[in-house]
Amino acid sequence: MSTVAAEPAGVWRDVVGQGPALAVLQRAVADEAAMTHAWLFTGPPGSGRSVAARAFAGALMCARGGCGECKECATALDGTHADVDVLSTEALSIGVAQARELVQLAGRAPSVGRWRVILVEDADRLTEHSGNALLKALEEPTPRTVWLLCAPAPDDVLVTVRSRSRHVRLRTPAVEDVAVLLIRRDGIDPPMAHYSARAAQSHIGMARRLATDEGARIRRRDTITLATRIRGVSDAVGAAADLVQIAEEERDKVLTDRLAEEKAKLLATLGAEAGARTQPPHVRAQITALEKSQKTRATRFTRDMIDRSLTDLLSVYRDALVVRTGATVGLINEDARSVVDEVARALTSEQILRAMDAIGVARRRIDANVAPLLALESMAIDLTLP
Repeated sequence: MSTVAAEPAGVWRDVVGQGPALAVLQRAVADEAAMTHAWLFTGPPGSGRSVAARAFAGALMCARGGCGECKECATALDGTHADVDVLSTEALSIGVAQARELVQLAGRAPSVGRWRVILVEDADRLTEHSGNALLKALEEPTPRTVWLLCAPAPDDVLVTVRSRSRHVRLRTPAVEDVAVLLIRRDGIDPPMAHYSARAAQSHIGMARRLATDEGARIRRRDTITLATRIRGVSDAVGAAADLVQIAEEERDKVLTDRLAEEKAKLLATLGAEAGARTQPPHVRAQITALEKSQKTRATRFTRDMIDRSLTDLLSVYRDALVVRTGATVGLINEDARSVVDEVARALTSEQILRAMDAIGVARRRIDANVAPLLALESMAIDLTLP
């Protein structure tokens, strides 16, 4: 029997598998007595934290509580509403200057809507200093201003910030829920939608990428087959290099054209000639600042892609443990059953658990700014098959 719940409507239509959280948010929209000045949305990657926060912003702006059809809903969802300010950083952290700009915005009264909404999509990237810059605004909120903060988990946010926010916990949606979304929203064929949702482990953004990009599917296949190819130290070193290369190829595919467009747009804004051999000093300064920002963004994107690859690799060992123990749960990599079975035959349950732990250690080291290649080489040696 299907466990898929009734699909949400209006601005909530893309918030899948989050019934309890939706009930809290919809109650707050309908009854101001249930509102608070700051909300913290947490949930695992791909659960739709920012999607839920934007939907909440739209519902707060809408005279009908989030119809999904009016201008207020549409502009709040795409971040262009005059009273909805969105900070979505692509840097490794949010600086004090950015935090202070948000505080200034939060001090203004709504211009056209009922509320002024400040949405911070990466509140986990607030540093101690930038977080402290927000405290006064959170402690003494401006009337009709609402803060929406998003982070993977409460512990990822400074305790002084999260203690002043109301927590909304999102969960990993069911595979079926994600597949239904891909079919309805993106027009994906049902078999591909179900494969992508399962392979992405219900990460909505990654599921869409797998469903629409054959290159992403090939890169994922190359990642999971590494589990059977590491037979010695030289294989381990090569596998680590392959993981970095996979991430860099994904980065180049996604960012190259976008970065070039940003530079061209900057030159056009400054009235500079794109093909000129030299540029005036003020133009060179602007280009240097942009290139620095783009380099930081590329570094973060590469690390995010490496982490995603490690999540895919981890799923092979998870499946191998399922096969090894005879557990009656579905496999993530049913389409790569030969890889799963080979790992299950080669390793004991204890060895599989140690391999999973090695992947977890590598993820934490990279998150702590260890050079990715070094962390991956150490991990890959621990993944060597007998």
